[in-house]
Amino acid sequence: MSALENMQAVLADANWLKQEVGHHMFHPMADPKDTVANPPPIIARGDGAYVTDLDGRRMLDCQGGLWCVNAGYGRDEIVDAITAQLKELPYYNLFPGAANAPAIRLAAKLCELTEHEDMARVLFSSGGSDATETAFKMARQYWKLVGEPERVKFISLRGGYHGLHFGGMSACGGDAWRRSYEPLVPGFFNVESPNLYRPPFEGVDPETLADMCAHLLEREIQFQVPDTVAAVIAEPIQGAGGVNVPPANYWPKLREICDRYGVLLIADEVITGLGRSGELFGVRNWGVKPDIMCMAKGITSGYIPLGATLLNERVASAWEAEGPRSVVMHGYTYSGHPVGCAAGLAAIDLVIQENLTANAADVGAHLLAGLRSLMDRHEAIGDVRGKGLMIAVELVKDRATKEPFTPLDSYPGKVSDACLANGVMLRTIVNKFIISPPLILTKEQADTIVAVLDHALASTPR
Repeated sequence: MSALENMQAVLADANWLKQEVGHHMFHPMADPKDTVANPPPIIARGDGAYVTDLDGRRMLDCQGGLWCVNAGYGRDEIVDAITAQLKELPYYNLFPGAANAPAIRLAAKLCELTEHEDMARVLFSSGGSDATETAFKMARQYWKLVGEPERVKFISLRGGYHGLHFGGMSACGGDAWRRSYEPLVPGFFNVESPNLYRPPFEGVDPETLADMCAHLLEREIQFQVPDTVAAVIAEPIQGAGGVNVPPANYWPKLREICDRYGVLLIADEVITGLGRSGELFGVRNWGVKPDIMCMAKGITSGYIPLGATLLNERVASAWEAEGPRSVVMHGYTYSGHPVGCAAGLAAIDLVIQENLTANAADVGAHLLAGLRSLMDRHEAIGDVRGKGLMIAVELVKDRATKEPFTPLDSYPGKVSDACLANGVMLRTIVNKFIISPPLILTKEQADTIVAVLDHALASTPR
């Protein structure tokens, strides 16, 4: 094939892809009709903190893939680890009678990194929804093993997101994730969370708000009867719910209440785990040790699907009991996939060696300050909040009343489109711009994000 013929073939394929997008594939969290009517950009390549679409448009990826490409795109270290493992052993399971070296090494590495939290055992899965589902099942089995089989209930927070399997969805604290798939799994209950921008109680300071929300959790445990409650699950910082950073005293109170009633505390670290919040793990922002930790996303920097659920020493020791109930009757075909675990080892090495956690804290603070400065010029910005490189810009119709834009309002989408046209790809959730770029982001790139958003807000009529 000549160079001209090759170019023609590439162009023909690109045109076919643009015509076909949305016609044969459902996109998550999207109305299929909208995908066809407004085709999304087709991402073709990635390098560093940038992605490039089929039209050659290069954009700063402020989504970080989906909260996950922590080490950035085009990292040979991860690609080489994947390639080497594919050549050596592309797959083998962890069911009885077999093991594989990358899974053993990654489990040991995760326990080493979480030594401060006393984590002792890991159960691998294929992603974040799997990881939280695993946490629920292991929590219930734990209580059966220690002689309290009635502890089967879970309590989560309004605004929290824990994946979209039926268990995780039942723990989610938002109608949008649940309504289309009800009825939910029984035994899941929500309580108010200390949302600082849209608090459930007005006129109180953050510390008092945290006290009040913690008290509601305690009342719910009492109402359900403590010896029927298996665990409380929460994100250290709520992600999909709007990057809601809790008051500093809230997580310590969660731990205190769980200890008071003998309830397990599950930290959903799927987003915050491995550096995004400016600490290696989100719970370290609050100095709290959970009983179970859920991880995914950044564990492989998004290069290969992988999830992990970690149990601390106290919980893991229950499986030392004799008898058939101590068998872990849970797992997936791809639990501990050798290629995924090889990618995880390489990705974690980059986070540690390049100190990307510290970079997330430093550049994140710089970006947060820059975005907050836009509030002086743009009344449509109601709030800017975040920690590390997980930030939300919330748009409102009226700053005084905090009236939000709704899914029927086109303004947030138009602002997002204007950013995209100028090389910055945001994630738009109704009236919120979620900014979660790769942890390699520089201050210069952060300034670009601020400048582009500033221009988009100024040039887009409401």
